[in-house]
Amino acid sequence: MEGTVFTPCLEGMKNVKSEQGEMLTKPFLDLCKTILPVIDKFGAAMTLVKADIGGNISRLEKNYLSDPDKYKYLYTFVQGEIESKTAKGSSSCTNGLLWLTRAMDFLVELFRNLVAHQDWSMSQACGESYQKTLKKWHGWLASSTFSMALKLAPDRKKFMDVISGSGDIYADMERFCTEFGPFLQDNHKFLASVGMDDMKAS
Repeated sequence: MEGTVFTPCLEGMKNVKSEQGEMLTKPFLDLCKTILPVIDKFGAAMTLVKADIGGNISRLEKNYLSDPDKYKYLYTFVQGEIESKTAKGSSSCTNGLLWLTRAMDFLVELFRNLVAHQDWSMSQACGESYQKTLKKWHGWLASSTFSMALKLAPDRKKFMDVISGSGDIYADMERFCTEFGPFLQDNHKFLASVGMDDMKAS
């Protein structure tokens, strides 16, 4: 593999915002898609995360494709749903963007832990990341299911070997966290500004 598994993600980040600094829908969703092959390498431990991310990307993409000009900018979905009072629905694009952003928060935190604590096992890195990001938004059922799945985390060394390719994996991982993290912060800021950043799972 040329570079590391993060190479496509790092390339994709260059195009996520317009010249005016607005988040573009298609490049943001395409960027999130480039993370799916990275999640695959975790195996069974990340099945739930991958399904969640994939489902939310599909939901947003389907709406985007219904009118690419109208939905060129990512936050247009949310603004439209707030006006039509459908933003809080479980199948809304607002909900999809919120949970997509939260799942990505979890992954950024996980990769940050792997870089910062190279002595930690994979399950420790996953557990800490979950506590810090998703846990407070999950109800009891989601939390139990998630915690069970994370027990299936792969051996750290094997995982790092698989994702390294020919590049500097820790440097790419760190760059991913540094550059992708601010996009997620922008999403949270926008969602908070319209009162939609604190919805919980049942």
